[in-house]
Amino acid sequence: MSGPDRQEAAVELMLQFAARTGLTSDRPPRRYLWTDAFAVCNLLGLAHAWGSAPLHDVAVRLVEQVHHVLGRHRPDDPRAGRWISGLSPEAGEAHPTRGGLRIGKPLPERGPDEPFDPDLEWERDGQYYHYLTKWMHALDRLSRVTGDRVGNRLARELAAAAHAGFTYAPRPGARKRMHWKMSVDLSRPLVPSMGHHDPLDGLVTYLQLRDGRGEAAEGPDLAPEVAEMTAIAEHRDWATDDPLGLGGLMSDAYRLDQLIRRGAGGDALLGPVLAAASAGASAYLRPGQLEQPASRRLAFRELGLAIGLHAVERLAAAARREPGPYAAMPAARRDLERLATFLPWVEVIESFWSQAEHRRSPTWLAHRDINEVMLATSLAPEGYLSLAEAAANEPGSAPLRATGTGSRGRGPR
Repeated sequence: MSGPDRQEAAVELMLQFAARTGLTSDRPPRRYLWTDAFAVCNLLGLAHAWGSAPLHDVAVRLVEQVHHVLGRHRPDDPRAGRWISGLSPEAGEAHPTRGGLRIGKPLPERGPDEPFDPDLEWERDGQYYHYLTKWMHALDRLSRVTGDRVGNRLARELAAAAHAGFTYAPRPGARKRMHWKMSVDLSRPLVPSMGHHDPLDGLVTYLQLRDGRGEAAEGPDLAPEVAEMTAIAEHRDWATDDPLGLGGLMSDAYRLDQLIRRGAGGDALLGPVLAAASAGASAYLRPGQLEQPASRRLAFRELGLAIGLHAVERLAAAARREPGPYAAMPAARRDLERLATFLPWVEVIESFWSQAEHRRSPTWLAHRDINEVMLATSLAPEGYLSLAEAAANEPGSAPLRATGTGSRGRGPR
């Protein structure tokens, strides 16, 4: 597909998602934090590319609805309707991210006295750190697109809350570690182990939130959080052959490249991240790997890899235009060149999941929202991948409020 055709297909996917999940229709809101973070970035990028104020307004409405739904306790919780931060109704409206945000899983979180069931835990609510970093990124993208500092301030408040809730010292004076899943109110771990890439995602995101704000920044400074996460991330091995994890490494490498070129830090991370991504891609992307039928594949994991490969394409182009950090890192440059040899796999992944018969597969339909949103991200990745500040609000577009009532208009036409 040509560039305009890709964007048009992405817009159609996003409008269907918005209507289906109660954002631009009268259906009950169905919010899920990971999917919604990608959706906000997609809508912002497509709104900028098309000069569409209505698409921008849907992105703002989605942010407000996420805060109103996932920033509050579930309807089946005795604390239903209250902010999970414990703030008063008025304070919660102004600071909806101070207690973190729920995942949006179908089942309530496991109670303190309930036994751990590894299969059932996947369906239970709580908070995931790596979902929270995606939402921080989406809020920061909103600030960069609009020039409104509220998004960045809410992201910083979320970063401070997440860091305090998920990190812990195993003993006095020891280097901190992280839990993978926490309770809705961040009071107790639900899965105590540490996510493989959580420290990396956290550190890159904290650096991004601090980038270029200077004295104009609002909210927590995040300097202590950066220092602690740097210590947690030090000397860790990021290697993986999981396609979604690989895509995340590639996307993080592109974010690091952009931050380094802006003088925002992250220099020591870029080489190890590229090395891990290169090794993992070499292990995963081999003949026959993506030849299974749709019924045996998970689209959103493969599309996460495709999004990461789009990041590699932009990263390689930036290195060709201006070597920048690679002048002093020949090994990183070689890893980037090796990663660029895998770019043809983007077409393989996107073509497969763009076919209607594959989107009728049970594995597609079971995860339809996340699959369609991430396909849209892969077709039009600029909104998610770029850290560049865009022009100010398009004429007639809505400003961001701290939160909102989750209003449900009919959306753009």
